[in-house]
Amino acid sequence: MTDTMTPEQRHRCMSHIRSKATKPELLVRQWLWNHGYRYRLNVKSVPGKPDIVLRSYRTAIFVNGCFWHGHGLTPNPYPAIEGSYFSGNSACCKIPTTNREFWVAKIRRNQERDQENYRVLQENGWHVIVIWECQLTAKKLEHTMREVALLLEENMLSLYKKHASNPYTTAEDEPLPMAAEDGTTYGCR
Repeated sequence: MTDTMTPEQRHRCMSHIRSKATKPELLVRQWLWNHGYRYRLNVKSVPGKPDIVLRSYRTAIFVNGCFWHGHGLTPNPYPAIEGSYFSGNSACCKIPTTNREFWVAKIRRNQERDQENYRVLQENGWHVIVIWECQLTAKKLEHTMREVALLLEENMLSLYKKHASNPYTTAEDEPLPMAAEDGTTYGCR
């Protein structure tokens, strides 16, 4: 199948796709807010600048578009992520046939950056939840968000157990945020 748009039209169309406040992200934010979860958006001091940060749960939520992050194209050990290698297209991520090498390289770079961000977050004591665009259809939204709520409650329980094991610790006794070689600090209070 050939592209029905000229390269200029395709460029203009793709350049207008937003990276913040997308429809899937708004659905997740609305559900969380309506169920009593309070959060911050795109916190720059947290590695990877997650879409949603719940500091009291020490959790970063990424709402990924299936195409831009290659859903189903590589394996991934984080919650709500599954798939196989770039052998072809997945059910929800169709790589364009025109300029395929460019798109494969772009998606692969996005995935590598995502993996590095998730790794840094977990090394700094953050829980990572990834929600895919295809998991937020009308039929799947409530089920997906109930699973997210369950993960959040498990995260809170693990934080509570960690602090309950030493009842004499206070918030001031917690270690300071880690600093990278360039002076950037990871972790927030």
